[in-house]
Amino acid sequence: MAPGQPVNDIFLLASANQAQSRNGPYWNITFQDATGKIDGKIWSPKSQEYPALAPGQMAHVQGFVENYRDKNQLKVDHMELLETPHPDVDMGDFLPTSAVPPQELMEAVEELVTEHMKHKPWKLFCKNVLGNEEIRTRLLSAPGAKTVHHAYVGGLLEHTLQVARSCMAQCDVYPTLDRQTLLAGAIFHDLGKAWELSGGLTNDYTDEGRLLGHIQIGQNKLEPFLKKAKSLDESLKLHLRHLITSHHGEHDFGAPVRPKTPEAFVLHFVDNMDAKLNIIEQAYVDMDKNGQEWSPYMRFLERNVYRAPTTPDPSAKKNEKPENQCLLPLKA
Repeated sequence: MAPGQPVNDIFLLASANQAQSRNGPYWNITFQDATGKIDGKIWSPKSQEYPALAPGQMAHVQGFVENYRDKNQLKVDHMELLETPHPDVDMGDFLPTSAVPPQELMEAVEELVTEHMKHKPWKLFCKNVLGNEEIRTRLLSAPGAKTVHHAYVGGLLEHTLQVARSCMAQCDVYPTLDRQTLLAGAIFHDLGKAWELSGGLTNDYTDEGRLLGHIQIGQNKLEPFLKKAKSLDESLKLHLRHLITSHHGEHDFGAPVRPKTPEAFVLHFVDNMDAKLNIIEQAYVDMDKNGQEWSPYMRFLERNVYRAPTTPDPSAKKNEKPENQCLLPLKA
């Protein structure tokens, strides 16, 4: 959207709050679709036509884009609230989604199990968990976080796949690592997020998520499968529990215990790396839109980030992606 551009489209209300100016009450609204978000204003007296607005509502919006303090915002001239969900509207057009379809991400995770799980009890355990109807359904739609990283449909699976692939790469560099236990930990380290977050329109924390957190929820979901895995050695089960419990690394970051095995250290650092690179990747998208080399200050990284020039590679085909790369810009 560019300043002066007229707007006549349907949006999801990502947030809505009322404020007061000298000219009367007005609405601050964040409008959203699958391509992103834009802040908007409904000024008085038009604002008084909407006594109540809430996140998750859908609306047909007419207005135009204006620039305020070097930031685009939508000035609303007319807004008609719609039935939510609307029978003629695909909700997938309004929720940010992984560029790679979640079903393809799930299949890629399962391919890693087939390729690397040589110990039959580990392979059977992973397939039983991933094949469970409730777990599979949750994973296919779950975001990876509320706002910070991978906060879109398919985000949890995208993060899981990248962490698992990175862990397997580390095993090539450090061959003494227990590849199979590490892979199980990588695949299931964030499993509880599929219940910690509601996903969908509002993507907020559930009661279970607030009271227990995703580490405990994940352990609870895996425990019945671990009990049924009679042929899986108890020491391997214990190591998996440790990987999940310690993957945040430090007590200050929410880890009940700190990593105490090489595999736990690898999982923690790979998990942290993938989250931060996703934050930077999303920042680059915004920077490219605005022609910026530096990002604004990023609170979660505690710094600005810079897009450095890329070294030319004459042997690479133009626009060719590295093999197995799944991280792509969010679909527009």
